[in-house]
Amino acid sequence: MDQVVALELRSVDLQNPRNNKGHRTQEMGLKRLIVRRGQPFTLQLHFNRPFHPAADHITFVAETGPAPMELLGTRATFSLTQTRQGNVWSASDFTIDSNSLFVSLFTPANAVIGSYTLRIEISQGQGHSVTHPLGTFILLFNPWSAEDDVYLPSEILLQEYIMMDYGFVYKGHESFITSSPWNYGQFEEDIIDICFEILNKSLYFLENPSKDYSQRNDVVYVCRVVSAMINSNDDSGVLQGNWGEDYSLGVSPLEWNGSVAILRQWSARGGQPVRYGQCWVFAAVMCTVMRCLGVPTRVVSNFRSAHNVDGNLTIDTYYDRNAEMLSTQKRDKIWNFHVWNECWMIRKDLPPGYNGWQVLDPTPQETSSGLFCCGPASVKAIREGEVHLAYDTPFVYAAVNADEVIWLSADGQAQEVLAHNTSSIGKEISTKMVGSDQRQNITGFYKYPEGSPEERSVFMKASRKMLSSGRALSPSLDLLESGGSRDQPAQLQLCLARTPEWGQDLLLKLHARRAPDRAHLRGPIRLEVRFCAQALLHKGGTREPLWRQIVHLNLDFGEEIQWPLLLPYNNYRNKLTDEKLIRVSGIAKVEGTRRSILVLKDISLEPPHLSIEVPERAEVGKALRVHITLTNTQTVALNHCIMVLEGSGLIHGQIANDLGTLVAGHIIQIQLDLYPFKVGPRQLQVLISSNEVKEIKGYKDIFVAAARAA
Repeated sequence: MDQVVALELRSVDLQNPRNNKGHRTQEMGLKRLIVRRGQPFTLQLHFNRPFHPAADHITFVAETGPAPMELLGTRATFSLTQTRQGNVWSASDFTIDSNSLFVSLFTPANAVIGSYTLRIEISQGQGHSVTHPLGTFILLFNPWSAEDDVYLPSEILLQEYIMMDYGFVYKGHESFITSSPWNYGQFEEDIIDICFEILNKSLYFLENPSKDYSQRNDVVYVCRVVSAMINSNDDSGVLQGNWGEDYSLGVSPLEWNGSVAILRQWSARGGQPVRYGQCWVFAAVMCTVMRCLGVPTRVVSNFRSAHNVDGNLTIDTYYDRNAEMLSTQKRDKIWNFHVWNECWMIRKDLPPGYNGWQVLDPTPQETSSGLFCCGPASVKAIREGEVHLAYDTPFVYAAVNADEVIWLSADGQAQEVLAHNTSSIGKEISTKMVGSDQRQNITGFYKYPEGSPEERSVFMKASRKMLSSGRALSPSLDLLESGGSRDQPAQLQLCLARTPEWGQDLLLKLHARRAPDRAHLRGPIRLEVRFCAQALLHKGGTREPLWRQIVHLNLDFGEEIQWPLLLPYNNYRNKLTDEKLIRVSGIAKVEGTRRSILVLKDISLEPPHLSIEVPERAEVGKALRVHITLTNTQTVALNHCIMVLEGSGLIHGQIANDLGTLVAGHIIQIQLDLYPFKVGPRQLQVLISSNEVKEIKGYKDIFVAAARAA
């Protein structure tokens, strides 16, 4: 009798809790099915009668994109079978329990990522078929699957580069690197939808939606699309860059604590670019998107990063006789630091040997295939100088390897080489250490040790490849080749005599030592040293001088002198950028000769100190008291202080408080309660900004325990 009754679907259980946990997506929520490709997941189908394999035929149909087609990989039809058939869409390993059918669905490890609809078609014998919708699911990259191009065979690394939803961005200067806490928040419930919204607003999608969807199985393609979409130079991308000083129409890049607020604002305003970002904001937001999509990703900072537009591997900077760094119309610059991403993947588009970490840079600098994006460029290719390999490898190679030539300029002409530095660019390349709050120096992955035979050999190989493609040589090359490494009659060094704090006078010392040279073998020399201090801009330029001084020194053979220099607070008080960096430069003229000696010192001013204490054990749903203390060590008041707290799993969104004015020398103490809602390791990020100091940041690592049973 059973055979006569048509098989009808009564209900479906997509088993979200079980599947999401097995696919490590439960942090994104359990309301819907979110799975990773190349890994089976289970459905329960409940019918009006038991399923009969011999008579009942079930075909599954999975579709994604605007016009799904099997040819494009955006539509799959597959019948129920007892065993799985390799790396293809399949429904198999079924079990029958009364009127229920448990089925294991498998998606190939090279399937298109995205949101799918799933339905079944039921037929008996030669009769007509009936279609039933089963629901929707989201498919992500799977770094746990050995068949996936993003496979990373280390659980420790996957916990860091996929599952960790907070971290640090390294900023500042090679001599004083600061770690800024950042809330990636890739598992906040709406972020996955915003990630696909980003892909659906790209120019590639708008131009040809079906073709764009069909290429979303390729991690190289998806990375390039995201890299272009994080900035808004060509499209309605997520962030608008601003390297000026006027942020009145938006938020200063220094005042973001994390990616979630940025992505939510972009989505809520229909894809209006969020104002404003700079390199670390672009890279941190891209890290959120890529980790959310399932691609192992980290944020990397390169200190003294070359922006080499003409590709000649040389960055020229110019000073006048008064030691003032001159502005130039050239776009080649040395940024104090630059931040990009590395994503882990197999590069099937390259010869063997270039898999692993790939540089992706979402900061809009130069176009690549017509759009403002950069990468993926293989880190191994950069180290070996294989600059012909895709994508944008010459640009990244120059960022970490270019030479710096410093010129003495007069009347618009380069007069003398003050320095030719082959190892001053690409310093302290840094990322967060795995499983730790410490910084890891990864410079050795990008280049051989500075000055080693391998490093110079790779540099010459890359130079030949880049210059053979018609890139311009450095100007004044004849001057450069005629000198620059000559021995100098004196050695000069600028040192800080005490910790440089914003709001205080700065005390420096000039160390001068007479050195033997061919021109003045043993006699005394007389130096006139002209000093100049300027605010240093993030992109390598400077503002007008804020302090000058002239010092005369007599140096006898073998003699050392220490000369104190005072840079008063009033000189720099309103002259610095929000990053609080000062470049002090000095040019010494050796009397009786045409020789000049350059001495440089970059100073990063320390902000007031912020401390965060959480004395109690943290537990889901239970009030957690947080104590925040800010001490104003400055000699001036901090006006209009605003505090913003953020932390995935600890706070829904953000908490903002207006703290008013903090008088010089005073302490402000804040106590508030949080109600953690997710278990596991969490990070509380705290930002206090004021008119005078835009970025006072702190963080606290908090482990949240599960709620105790009543």
